[in-house]
Amino acid sequence: MKSNLIKALFISCIFVALCSCEPEKKKRVLNLPQTDLAMENMIPMPMKVIPTNSGFALDKFTAIYTSENADGFPEVGKFLSEKIHAKTLLDISVNVEEISGREGVIYINQSDSLELNAPEAYQLYITKDSIILNSNTAAGAFRGVQTIRQIIPETPIDTVAPYKVWNIPTGKIIDNPVFEYRGSMLDVARHFFSVEDVKKYIDLLAYYKYNVLHLHLSDDQGWRIEIKSWPKLTEIGGSTEVGGKSGGFYTQEEYTDLVNYAAQRHIMIVPEIDMPGHTNAASVSYPFLNGNGKEVKLYTGMRVGFSTFDTRKDTTYAFIDDVVREISAITPGPYFHIGGDESHVTKKKDYIYFVEKVEKIVQKYGKRMIGWDEIATADIDSTSISQFWSSKENADLAIKKNMKIIMSPAKKAYLDMEYDTLSKHGLHWAGYIPTDTAYVWSPETYEGIPLENILGIEAPLWSETISTIDELEYLAFPRAIGYAELSWSTPENRDWEKYKVRLANQAPFLDRMNVKYYPSPLIDWKKSKYTYKEIQKD
Repeated sequence: MKSNLIKALFISCIFVALCSCEPEKKKRVLNLPQTDLAMENMIPMPMKVIPTNSGFALDKFTAIYTSENADGFPEVGKFLSEKIHAKTLLDISVNVEEISGREGVIYINQSDSLELNAPEAYQLYITKDSIILNSNTAAGAFRGVQTIRQIIPETPIDTVAPYKVWNIPTGKIIDNPVFEYRGSMLDVARHFFSVEDVKKYIDLLAYYKYNVLHLHLSDDQGWRIEIKSWPKLTEIGGSTEVGGKSGGFYTQEEYTDLVNYAAQRHIMIVPEIDMPGHTNAASVSYPFLNGNGKEVKLYTGMRVGFSTFDTRKDTTYAFIDDVVREISAITPGPYFHIGGDESHVTKKKDYIYFVEKVEKIVQKYGKRMIGWDEIATADIDSTSISQFWSSKENADLAIKKNMKIIMSPAKKAYLDMEYDTLSKHGLHWAGYIPTDTAYVWSPETYEGIPLENILGIEAPLWSETISTIDELEYLAFPRAIGYAELSWSTPENRDWEKYKVRLANQAPFLDRMNVKYYPSPLIDWKKSKYTYKEIQKD
């Protein structure tokens, strides 16, 4: 009994000694250099940054704690831990140890503060001893985590400690997006992109706080999603792509995997089935759908405007009902995109009739219809959404109908436009869009569209001229980074001269992600002196 008491006292003494000496060990390396939080390379720029010019030591002693009973918060904590490891090789525990006695804690906390009543609002409080991330929602916490990722330095500081320390600048960040809809569109119809390619694009979008990926799933050159009730759509319509190579398609299980992967990153998938034009792949699969009076064949070119559904057949709408039903059943988001653009061979009265009929089918399955700006010419509901890409006249019609508008002006926001005359990929029918042109415009005032009608911004990437992930990245980056800031940051926080400095410092992240971005000569790209491989060696 006596020996057990002595043993217990000895263990207690050792525990107290360890608890008292570990903070001392950390304090010896906490003489961190002063850093200015406001000068960090955050994109999109937060609403408000208040620096306190000290440092939080991120090291192997750091731990993450989250609101454990709050939906989605533990998952956000695990995501941050994984991304810290990917950048630093530190193994940061999540909700596995007692908080008391620890230094260097990251708290991800569900708050009921009225200051955070917007769905994606968050606040960060960074001190020498802790990082506190507050948000009402897991989505807001996830956006805040991206900010934390961006302010972790690329290189550890030099210390006398036998372990590495990353110095995170202290201060307060108050943040909330300007627009609720912040998206990019990826055309997987002209050229097919694999599940892994799309997942990589999702990861890159998530880092810059996008919350929508719009997938253009059908066009003249290919049908890319399995419809179980109409199997020839993928057997025939999915068999090719621009240029004539074999295409491909997503099974419903693969599509669901993409939807879930995006949802884990708080990104919503918006599916698009383009109709009544851009429908050759569907019509060659099921010729009764064809309405242009010509024989349908597989098409691998780049011309547009030649195809149309037969808009006066009941069987056409039975087909569309099945397609919308099956896709809606595996798409939890509120939107279904019906395309509606460039239906040049569809008679005007037939086009209007078609859009009005399809809107009711979309609503039947609990979705809000989105369409390119031409849909505003029909008598449609104010709950439907117009995606402005070309026609100011169509945008004005949408405004008169009190519709919401997604801003995607081709002259400013099309990611498939060439940067300049030397671009390796892309088109230039809407003009050249260098990196500064992509950034220096105001979505809030463009073409006089009222702010109250603007749902958000989307940067479309059409794929006629690209067929690999490297080519995709060349056109998307760095311009997609600028669109992220235009859709999130307040106008007073957007400044080209300041932005291009922050953009230059995205190079280490893009390199670490193996992104084959276009190295715009307008940007003085910065390279990390301390590479990930060097971290691994140490």
